[in-house]
Amino acid sequence: MQFHLRLRHRVFAPSPALTVLMLLLMAVFLFLGRWQWRMGDARSAQFERFRLGADRVVALGGAPLGGEPLYQRVRITGRYDGAHQFLLDNSLQGGIDGYQVLTPLRRPGGDIVLVDRGWVAFTGNRARLPQVSLGVTGRVTVTGRVGRLPASGLSFGRVPPASIGPWPRVTSFPTATQLAAALGHPVEGRILLLDPGAPSGYVRDWSPPGIPALENWGYAVQWWAFAAAALVIWAALGFKRL
Repeated sequence: MQFHLRLRHRVFAPSPALTVLMLLLMAVFLFLGRWQWRMGDARSAQFERFRLGADRVVALGGAPLGGEPLYQRVRITGRYDGAHQFLLDNSLQGGIDGYQVLTPLRRPGGDIVLVDRGWVAFTGNRARLPQVSLGVTGRVTVTGRVGRLPASGLSFGRVPPASIGPWPRVTSFPTATQLAAALGHPVEGRILLLDPGAPSGYVRDWSPPGIPALENWGYAVQWWAFAAAALVIWAALGFKRL
C-alpha cells in the first residue's frame, strides 16, 4: 500500500510497513475506546438502577430476594444466627483493610438470607478476629438492598470458608454454594446489604462495584486521542524532502 502526494519540495510517500502499522494501531485504539465507552454506558445504567432502588421498600414476606431487581430496597423478617457468621476478607474501606460481616438471617419459612452488616477494620493480627457478636436474639425485621456476593476476577484470590472450626469463619470471595456447605443449609444466591441507618450494623457505604462511568468515558476519549495521534505521526513520518 503506497501513497504519493507531492507538495513543493516534499513528497508524501509513507512506506507500506509504516502504513500497515498505523492501521493496526488505529484499529486497536478505536476498539479499546469503544470498549471503554460501552463499559461506561453499563456503569451508568448500574448506578441508575442503584438510584432507582431507593425509591420504595418492597416487603417480601416469604418471597425470595432473587425475585427483585438488583439494588432494590426490601424488607424481610427472621432471626439472626449470630453463632455462624462469615468474615469476607480483602475488603477495603477508605484504603484500610478489613472484613465484611456476613450474618445468616433465618426466615420463618426456613430459608436463609445472608445479611451483609457492613465493614469492620482488620485487627492487625490474623489470629485475632474482630468482635462481631450480636446482642439481638429474637425476631427482627431488617431493611436493605438486594445485592451480590463480592466477586474476584482471579481464581487465586478466592478462599472458601473452612468446613470445620470455630466461628466466625474467614473467607475470600466465596460462592453461595460454598457458604451453604459451611452452614450445612442452602442459602439464597443474593444477599441483603443492610441499610446504613439500620441497627446491629457496622460501616455501610454501599455503591455499585467498579469505577464511575465518567472514568470509563474518559479512558475512551484517551484511546481515541491515541488513534488520532497515530494518524498524525504517520502523516508526519510519511513526508520526505525531494
